[in-house]
Amino acid sequence: MEKTPNLTIKYFEGLQDYALIWQAMKDYTDTRTENSADEIWVLQHPPVFTQGQNGKPEHILNPGNIPVIQVDRGGQVTYHGPGQLVAYVLVDLKRRNLGVRDLVRALEQAIINVLAEYHICAKNRTDAPGVYVNEAKIASLGLRVRRGCSYHGLAFNIDMDMKPFTQINPCGLMGIRMVQLQELINDVSIKDVEKKLVSQLNNVLQQEGR
Repeated sequence: MEKTPNLTIKYFEGLQDYALIWQAMKDYTDTRTENSADEIWVLQHPPVFTQGQNGKPEHILNPGNIPVIQVDRGGQVTYHGPGQLVAYVLVDLKRRNLGVRDLVRALEQAIINVLAEYHICAKNRTDAPGVYVNEAKIASLGLRVRRGCSYHGLAFNIDMDMKPFTQINPCGLMGIRMVQLQELINDVSIKDVEKKLVSQLNNVLQQEGR
């Protein structure tokens, strides 16, 4: 665990069951007070498809033996699995004077900044949240706000089995290509990316919260 001003970083070792983490996020959000720290949870999940509130069943093409969980975040269907870096952002938006769009922009910018450290040019899109490299999606975002506080967050493809993405229409977008960092650079280290991502998240959240 790391603590910076107004922000606590929690690292979870091993693959974390999605349903248990989701429930823990809801519990933290429901019981937090105006004095509770904002937190970022950094982890990886075993293989799972999650279907957001805007999701349509037809976008789950062939789940096979991978479980599908209906969740309360925005967005549509995505895949989580080993080798994908997930950061859940539990932030008091009112206290930081942030809107949801501000937070989405900050999360996207953090990933763009990380990729820039690897000399990779990335961008966001106004029509589809996330981060893209040459029109291929490398990171997905989905949030829920309750009691003025956010939970859920971002998923950053680092070094993973990409085949499950072909079993869905990621984020409800037909024909979109997914990409991972391992395809763009040699010898990628999830731990190195994790450190860079946490640093960038801390930077952008401090800037947005001013």
